[in-house]
Amino acid sequence: MAYKCKLGGRHIQFESLKQVLSKANETKSGDALAGVSAQSELERVAAKQILSDITIKELRDHPIVAAEEDEVTRAVDESIDPVSFDRIKSWTVSELREFLLSGQTSSDDVGKIRAGLTGEAAAAVTKLMSTIDLVKAAKKCTVISCANTTLGLPGVLGSRLQPNHPSDSVTGIIDSILDGISYGIGDAVIGINPVYDSAESVARLLEATHRVIQELELPAQNCILSHVTTQMMAIEKGAPAGLIFQSIAGTEKGNKAFGIDMKMLAEAKELGEKLCHNNGGSVMYFETGQGSELSSYSHYDADQLTLEARCYALARLFKPFMVNDVCGFIGPEYLADGRQMIRAGLEDHFMGKLLGVPMGIDACYTNHMDADQNDLENLAVLLTAAGVNYFMGVPMGDDVMLSYQSTSFHDVASLRELFSLRPSPEYEKWLEQAGLMDNGKLTEQAGDRSYVARLRKAKV
Repeated sequence: MAYKCKLGGRHIQFESLKQVLSKANETKSGDALAGVSAQSELERVAAKQILSDITIKELRDHPIVAAEEDEVTRAVDESIDPVSFDRIKSWTVSELREFLLSGQTSSDDVGKIRAGLTGEAAAAVTKLMSTIDLVKAAKKCTVISCANTTLGLPGVLGSRLQPNHPSDSVTGIIDSILDGISYGIGDAVIGINPVYDSAESVARLLEATHRVIQELELPAQNCILSHVTTQMMAIEKGAPAGLIFQSIAGTEKGNKAFGIDMKMLAEAKELGEKLCHNNGGSVMYFETGQGSELSSYSHYDADQLTLEARCYALARLFKPFMVNDVCGFIGPEYLADGRQMIRAGLEDHFMGKLLGVPMGIDACYTNHMDADQNDLENLAVLLTAAGVNYFMGVPMGDDVMLSYQSTSFHDVASLRELFSLRPSPEYEKWLEQAGLMDNGKLTEQAGDRSYVARLRKAKV
């Protein structure tokens, strides 16, 4: 089927719905690298115009990867709620956009339709939205998740405490943890990217972080972001984890490049529900990023935004506690500069929330991108206004192991103060009892790692 329109005195035609989706995307270096981007602004606007009249049913009927060759497509399609889908299947993408932006549409209203949406539908409506649209629509897409703390509540901004160390030094990691806690960081997870991906190393870090949580009687969960199979081996041998992590892609081929499939993720979830130290029951943590499929040549000539949306449709099948994309981490091949990074972060947050995923964002950039701290902070402010569930908390915003720039302990504290937001209620209660927070504000003891160290020693 040909998709065509007349615009600017020209007849413009696209060969497939996949091509319409690709051409309608905002400028991304990754799409240019893949050879799927619009060749002119006129072509981009034409694709958006055509896309606006496509129905939700047509998007479901024409996934960017056929169900016959992709388990992600099959699993998402089989999960679609028939009642929700029947309500919206005849809507056009522009009608979905108007629904989401209407002042009459509440978070509950969004909740009634999201189970009828595929990743392609979420991607399509995103391509028709401006920056303010993405912030406004995401704000009403509330998603709450529970582990030992609760994320996504109105008025709450969570944080992942990311105490990475270039040699996995337990002493260095614990110092960073105590420092982060002193700023009220860590209510999402104490999550470490390990240098060494072995069951023994993962177990050592899980035991060390769990010991800190126990000694401080901290309402938190720990996680070591190694390959899911490595974590499972460590947990099966008795290592104390709060969450199980894995990076995911939007296609079966992309997930195979990560060394995973749907069956493996289901096994990890089952193991986590049985053995994780987690009172809320949501045990999975997923990470994504625009461009990951292209990096493994598993993109099927589709644009990176649509592939990213499919990641969130996949993630929701496992009812995760937290999901985030690393919008500026993969590199300038996929997001060339601060402008593209900001757009991608807002897109991904909105799509995840629309599809029902408890979404955080690693507002970040690498030093070989054309981006800087101001771009990072602009994105963080916009995402906070949009109701993001959590950010990263990295010592001084400079990850010494992964060599990239992210949000610091200070950034999260400042954003909470600026928007009158608080940590998760369980974590805030602990912070108040510890003397680090009073009525939602950090006390004079905040930022003093030695104070938290004394607390730990006193409790032991």
